[in-house]
Amino acid sequence: MNRADRRIIGVIPARMGSSRFPGKPLALLTGIPMVGHVYFRSKMCPALDEVYIATCDQDIMEYAESIQAPAILTSSSHERATDRTAEAMLTVEKRTGKSTDIVVLIQGDEPMLHPDMIDEALAPILSDERIGVVNLAAPLDGEEEQDDPNEVKVVLDREGYALYFSREPIPSRKKANGPVGVLKQVCIMPFRRDWLLRFNELPSTPLEQAESVDMLRFLEHGYKVRMAKTGHQTYSVDTPEDLACVEALMREHPMPYGPAMGSSA
Repeated sequence: MNRADRRIIGVIPARMGSSRFPGKPLALLTGIPMVGHVYFRSKMCPALDEVYIATCDQDIMEYAESIQAPAILTSSSHERATDRTAEAMLTVEKRTGKSTDIVVLIQGDEPMLHPDMIDEALAPILSDERIGVVNLAAPLDGEEEQDDPNEVKVVLDREGYALYFSREPIPSRKKANGPVGVLKQVCIMPFRRDWLLRFNELPSTPLEQAESVDMLRFLEHGYKVRMAKTGHQTYSVDTPEDLACVEALMREHPMPYGPAMGSSA
């Protein structure tokens, strides 16, 4: 199957009940709700046949309707963004009558994403049928980010697969002999359809719960998670302080969304 024959959709899971930043998806950045930035930027990636917002909150559904973004109202019981994405994908398939080949989970707190980052995340899964899931990774911006528990760190093996994800600083800076590549997880995650459904069926695992990182469920059950690197500068929003920093950066580096999508941001 070549790329043109694949159906690839993006799903943006978003909910208002964040413990660290309640109401985060609708927090304004340059006058546009954060989830709107993620949607508009994702729509700029030509690899995606469509982009959907998946939420359990009526406020987000109403915002999606206001910008004419297709949205899926999901169960409020999901603890993981991956589970919400799986439900949304199945609903989309029922609505459209079309099966999905690859679904890209795009977290709603990544407002600085560049459309090229979606292509970078898709590249491994499109080139190798053995790969079932990919996560994007970017360099950490110094020790402050490495120490930040809101940033998920990842270490890789020699073939580019994840060895472990943690909210703690990894690898150890104290014992490193020379510079060690330090990466953070960027929550742009392409899944093959069957792998996403498989994740949904696997029992939750101790490390997944301890670190609050979805991908550890795969690693603990013996599956491989391929990482893809990006050079684009990106910062997720986990706190109101993050929001202010990201807004300043977005004003310095605006991305025109076009008249059909909203203002430049």
